[in-house]
Amino acid sequence: MGYRWEGYDEALLLYVLGLGSPTYPLPEESYAAWCSTYRWKEIDGHEFLYAGSLFVHQFSHLWIDFRGIQDAFMRDRGIDYFENSRRATHVQQRYAIRNPLGFEGYGPHFWGLTASDGPGWITRRIGGVERRFFDYVARGVPYGPDDGTVAPWAVVVSLPFAPDIVLPTVRHFKEVYPEVTGKYCFKCSFNLTFSDESRGKPGWTSAYHYGINLGPIVLMFENCRSGLLWALMRRCPYLVTGLRRAGFTKGWL
Repeated sequence: MGYRWEGYDEALLLYVLGLGSPTYPLPEESYAAWCSTYRWKEIDGHEFLYAGSLFVHQFSHLWIDFRGIQDAFMRDRGIDYFENSRRATHVQQRYAIRNPLGFEGYGPHFWGLTASDGPGWITRRIGGVERRFFDYVARGVPYGPDDGTVAPWAVVVSLPFAPDIVLPTVRHFKEVYPEVTGKYCFKCSFNLTFSDESRGKPGWTSAYHYGINLGPIVLMFENCRSGLLWALMRRCPYLVTGLRRAGFTKGWL
């Protein structure tokens, strides 16, 4: 494939597993090379390791308890990846409060940009503004893409990081927008700026549930409640070896 994974992303979990392989382990320098592509930014008053989409700050954390452990990059900055995800979650909310593109609904209890379904590849003039909408893309803040589509499931998955802003937002989605609550928890995403003309109703709601969205909800619920997944994985020798070869120290290691 003509792609190279650069910058902070969900490859963190893959590197740890690859470094911990008992048969064909990655060389330690591969992890340092990847970390050299990181981007540290200050956005809305928060300094953090940047990635625009929420899922990047969540998926490796489904399995690995990053609280209190640090690699060289995080040691230099005095935080850990868990704190980094907390800051990234607050940046999402702050972006929605600022709402620089003027989308409907955005605010302290209406946020959550990540890889998700969307209204489709279409351009519409709404309220005198030319709006471009997308299908399934990795939406992110503050640099986009952003077409007014938020993903309530992604807010839920940030529960362990920032319950102070996640719980009020989840309650708001559930009480004010019941159309996004489906058979299997929240539907993938919805957009109040895009009107679904076929239904004659304001806004658009995804008709779909995706397992890759719903699975993390279950796992992070349990991590927040009891830390079960984190505790199980702390006993995995391959994971522990991978973390140590990546340079992680302190905390439960």
